[in-house]
Amino acid sequence: MSGPHPRDARLPRYHQLRDVIAGEIARRRWRPEEAIPTEAELAQEHGVSIGTLRKAIDLLVAEGVLERQQGRGTFVRRPQFNASLFRFFRFGRDDGPARVPSSRIVRREVKPPPSAVAAALHLPREAEGIHFARLRSLDDRPLLLESIWLPRHRFEPLLKIDPREFGDLLYPLYEQYCGVVVASAEETLTAEAASAKDARALAIEPGAPIIVIDRVALAFDREPVEWRCSRGPADKFRYQAEIR
Repeated sequence: MSGPHPRDARLPRYHQLRDVIAGEIARRRWRPEEAIPTEAELAQEHGVSIGTLRKAIDLLVAEGVLERQQGRGTFVRRPQFNASLFRFFRFGRDDGPARVPSSRIVRREVKPPPSAVAAALHLPREAEGIHFARLRSLDDRPLLLESIWLPRHRFEPLLKIDPREFGDLLYPLYEQYCGVVVASAEETLTAEAASAKDARALAIEPGAPIIVIDRVALAFDREPVEWRCSRGPADKFRYQAEIR
């Protein structure tokens, strides 16, 4: 894991403290669903007032890193990323529950990522990445084609596992074998015409409309740990959001 970010002295003290605590969570001092110490204990540890500490915790709660549980304390939140998948694509019958598609690693390779991916992952020039091409299907019908890039220095253990044993969800694998917990993600959605290569993989006509979702997944300290591009047929696309 990378070390903590240097504090920016221009930031308010509570904001600097937020960065310190987020860095400790990223380094797994406390794991998802585990309680952190009380505010009084943390304030004493960091030599700050309860008010300053509480503002830092409030920021982390607002960001979804921590969650307060009435009568129990404050816990590291475990994000649920399947909701993102279902926000964009509908899998299963319209009148039935959503279904998680099965996944198959089509290709695994080690090489320097494209420059745009390296920049998104904060990797130096010529640094090696791990690339997965993954196909997600439902009832043997291809639905999503994914290109996934990971920094090799953080995900080396994944090279020792048979890709057939990966299962349908990758983030639990990152945590189990590499100690990397994905805390949040930034996504960009666009539309394009299917290339001949993508059309073959998705069993659609070349030029058919597809939806493209680019994702950069972040650790608790906001460091990027995964770049992913998912492509799926536009006729399976749906957008769902709650606006308050």
